Amino acid sequence: MHAGLDLLDRHVVDRDGRAVGKVDDLEIECAEDGTVEVTALLLGPEALGRRIGGALGRSMGGIAARFSGDPEPARIGLELVEELDIVIKLKHPLHQLPVGRFERWVREHVIEPLPGATDATG
Repeated sequence: MHAGLDLLDRHVVDRDGRAVGKVDDLEIECAEDGTVEVTALLLGPEALGRRIGGALGRSMGGIAARFSGDPEPARIGLELVEELDIVIKLKHPLHQLPVGRFERWVREHVIEPLPGATDATG
C-alpha cells in the first residue's frame, strides 16, 4: 500500500535527466514467506489503463497497444533504478531503456516541444 502511495505518478528520468515517463502502475511479487515486494515500475497508457479499469481503461490500453504493436506496458526493473526520490532517476540513458514505441513517439512529438519539458527535475 505504501509503495503505491510513494511511487505511483512519480516522474521517471534517465541518467541524463531526460524525461522517460511517469509511474503508472507497479509490478509486485509475493514471496513464499508472505512478504510482498515491488519488482518493477510500469509506465505507459497500457499500465494506466489497467490501473483505471473499466471501459475507459480498456480503451486507453487498447489504443496504445495498437499504436505500439505491443499490449504490454514499459517495464522498468528496480535494478535499473539509481535513485528513488521525488523524481525517480534511472542508471542508463534513454536509448538503452525498455520503453515502448508509443511512449517514445509521444515524448518526442508531444512532450519535448513544450516549453520547459526537457527539465523534468524542475
